[in-house]
Amino acid sequence: MLFASIDIGSNAVRLLFSNVYLTDNGDPTASKATLVRIPLRLGEDVFKTSKISEERIEKLIKTIKAFKLLIEVYKPIAVEACATAAMREASNNYEIIERIKNEADFDIRIIDGFEEANIIRASNNLNFTNEYELTMYIDVGGGSTEISVLRNHKFISCQSFNIGTIRLLNKKVEKQAWEELKEWLSEFRNDFGRINCIGTGGNINRLTKLYGNQIDNNINFLQLQFAYKQLKSIPLNERIEKMGLRPDRADVIVPAAKIFLTIMKSTGVESIIAPKVGLADGLIYRLYNQYK
Repeated sequence: MLFASIDIGSNAVRLLFSNVYLTDNGDPTASKATLVRIPLRLGEDVFKTSKISEERIEKLIKTIKAFKLLIEVYKPIAVEACATAAMREASNNYEIIERIKNEADFDIRIIDGFEEANIIRASNNLNFTNEYELTMYIDVGGGSTEISVLRNHKFISCQSFNIGTIRLLNKKVEKQAWEELKEWLSEFRNDFGRINCIGTGGNINRLTKLYGNQIDNNINFLQLQFAYKQLKSIPLNERIEKMGLRPDRADVIVPAAKIFLTIMKSTGVESIIAPKVGLADGLIYRLYNQYK
């Protein structure tokens, strides 16, 4: 069964088509059919001026129109489109939602950080061994970082922090945000050093591919620390030309590594599993559960 989802993030807008099927034990799993990613960088406007510029609004509307055409061709069973941090904070967000509705005839919904964290956690095709009781899901985006915590597979807490890669690039992360992050993490101090950690988002996937263990899709603290120091020392143009990073990935990958390292240092997490899932994948699972 084919489903589609749209993730309007602070760095990029993604359209995902995925086939959902049942495994031998009856659990649903998703297989990506097509992913289209457009790096609109909505967050660059919002975190500087608190609103999205007319130029980027027009690009967003064109993107949604193009996505709509693809959806009409693919004919998925259901579609859901959600917008996250940049749209949450944009002073003209509801004006943009109305324009997309009127000009592209498409419905977009803005979700808060808690719902975003829960949707990401719903991406349940994760094959890993629960070595410890506590599992932490970390999604680092352009505008925010969402963390969900489970104990013995049961959800216990989640939080969203205004710490993201685009914010860091534009020096828009307040010291208080880092303090709030560390204070919240301290609630789990009894488990420090004994936490399963799942990292989602394009940056941790790329860091794992470049510096981690590709077979097991994980990257340990020393590997990530080395990656951060090396990438930070390499000029942006060399990250693009010599390392093959996309221009819209080459700059945000360094602050992303910093965010993950900060969380790992604070919690004693030894390694991060990067299963290559995110909000768009979680939306697919939610659509399937609603459909069934």
